[in-house]
Amino acid sequence: MTIEKSLLTRRKIAAFWLPLFSTWLMMGMEGPFIAAVIARLTDAKFNLAAYGVAFSLGMLFESPIIMMLSAANTLVKDRQTYLKLRRFTNTLNLFITLAMLLVLIPPVFFWLTRGLINLPLEVAQLTRQATVILLPWPAAIGYRRFYQGILIGNKMPRRVAYGTVVRLGSMAATALLLYLFSSLPGACVGAAALSAGVVMEALASRFMVSPVLRRLLSGPDAMHGNGQKLDTRTLISFYFPLALTSVLALAVHPLMSFFLGKSRLPIESLAVLPVVSALVLIFRSAGLSFQEVAIALLGKDGNSYRQLRSFAWLLGGAASGILALLTFSPAVIWWFRSISGLSEELTRLAILPMRILTVIPALEVYLAFQRARFVTDKKTRFITKATALEVAIVAGIMLLAVSRTNLVGVVAAALAVVSARISAGVYLLLAYRKIRKM
Repeated sequence: MTIEKSLLTRRKIAAFWLPLFSTWLMMGMEGPFIAAVIARLTDAKFNLAAYGVAFSLGMLFESPIIMMLSAANTLVKDRQTYLKLRRFTNTLNLFITLAMLLVLIPPVFFWLTRGLINLPLEVAQLTRQATVILLPWPAAIGYRRFYQGILIGNKMPRRVAYGTVVRLGSMAATALLLYLFSSLPGACVGAAALSAGVVMEALASRFMVSPVLRRLLSGPDAMHGNGQKLDTRTLISFYFPLALTSVLALAVHPLMSFFLGKSRLPIESLAVLPVVSALVLIFRSAGLSFQEVAIALLGKDGNSYRQLRSFAWLLGGAASGILALLTFSPAVIWWFRSISGLSEELTRLAILPMRILTVIPALEVYLAFQRARFVTDKKTRFITKATALEVAIVAGIMLLAVSRTNLVGVVAAALAVVSARISAGVYLLLAYRKIRKM
């Protein structure tokens, strides 16, 4: 698919965006599906809580590598940049896996889950079992996002969607087989399904990118910036702020688990949070997919900017609007009870935070557009600062909620997330206006 940036229209943007959106939408369906399976197994409340904490830890270890998609999309243009970034990706994947192994050592792990998060012993043990099963997950994420970035950079977003179909099929098959024919706890079933899905997706992405790699490896090396090849120093200066951004962003998940463990109704809040987050993620998919579209299509001409901005406004409004129709109607009860399989008690607890989080999809689209502008201008440090602000606000609000109020933990978490996202959006807007004046 070839798109002239100077001739962008909403229809062309939508044609590029839709395959990536379908990818994120399919991944968004993954969470509700797994939560629904766990909710229908024994000890659902404990296993949902354990799965939520294990998933948070997995996200934390995944965080340094997750921005490899944006890096590959932006930097891989020839043989030299491909080999340089591939070596960097493999090295980072190795260190992430070793770090996760260290945390899984029982004294370290139980100090973290029992001492810091304050989990009951039964939930902590289930969490460790699930986290062991998630061990291949972060490296597989890094591997597939590297190759997906190359696919997107070469205007092949549909192949990314095909890989996600492989992921969902593998995940669903694993979850259903274990549900029907094993005695594994629900948290372990969910972790095994996640790991199987992403490993298969990584292999599929590598297979589909093969024609592009053959062309890159047989072609000449291009010069980058002032006639120089991409060197390690330049690569690190570009990628480190992106990596730090994702580390900070995904650190919110274990940070939230820490505060929820000390909040009012801790186990209930830990059980509800992954279910609520999974539903929000379906609608966040619009924004999560839009960032790579904007990076690939954003040009220096005013038309590209204006058309992408207009598309972003429509997209954000539609995503939050549809979610609002669900959350402020009786359909939300049907979703949590019939689809997610929550008990009546947990369903009642989930509704208020779900309604608070209705604005998140629109904020996701807005932040994606703002981040894309900084990435294309190679000023990624501002994205890091915005994310650090988000984490600080989440931590501050959660600390106040736990120590000074009687708010239910998951409600405080929803308020914290919305406040943090709004603050980050305001910061990025002001920062971009400032650098444009310089």
